[in-house]
Amino acid sequence: MTLSTRRFCVAMTLLAMAFATLSCGPVLAAPKPFLGPEAELGSPKAPITVVEYASASCPHCARFNNNVFPEFKAKYIDTGKVHYVLRELLTSPQQFAAAGFLTARCAGKDNYLPVLDAIFHDQEKIYKSGDLLGGLDVIGQRFGLSKADIAACLNDKTAVEALQARLAEAEKASVDSTPTFFINGKKLEGEVGLGDLMEVIEPMLAVVAAGGHD
Repeated sequence: MTLSTRRFCVAMTLLAMAFATLSCGPVLAAPKPFLGPEAELGSPKAPITVVEYASASCPHCARFNNNVFPEFKAKYIDTGKVHYVLRELLTSPQQFAAAGFLTARCAGKDNYLPVLDAIFHDQEKIYKSGDLLGGLDVIGQRFGLSKADIAACLNDKTAVEALQARLAEAEKASVDSTPTFFINGKKLEGEVGLGDLMEVIEPMLAVVAAGGHD
């Protein structure tokens, strides 16, 4: 067990205890969560694949989601040029990141990215309030999840183990900060703007258009 894995286990233990307390009653059966390995947008046949490692607790990820991603999606994903994949990583506070991802998955596959989008948009307000768990509870309610549902999801052993397996894969890929992007395998770290992504993507698209390989 690595140090990061130990920290994750401690974070989840504290998190489950906190939500069980907030639920003010027995923890019920969890709604069936989305347990797939990752969320995707766009055609898998697109010439460019952009993989983003993000954390629900990361302010840099929130700014990318809120300020850059909409235009990036319209320019590249919606036009069939990019297949976008989001993979999970935990950054401080890990409890909030883990709870955010588990809540999003609890809402189901179709709501996973919309819930994360809501978390990113509300992230600054939640941090300022100091009520991290309450902030997630409010978001969950928008997507039909009660406080008891969220508590059950955080106590769902299968969902937690699946999260831990996804984090282990990120560790194998030597990703330790967010956001980190892989654009057809080319690594790009840190907070980026649309221009930074274009500098990498456009030459690749030009090669594809010329009949070559990226």
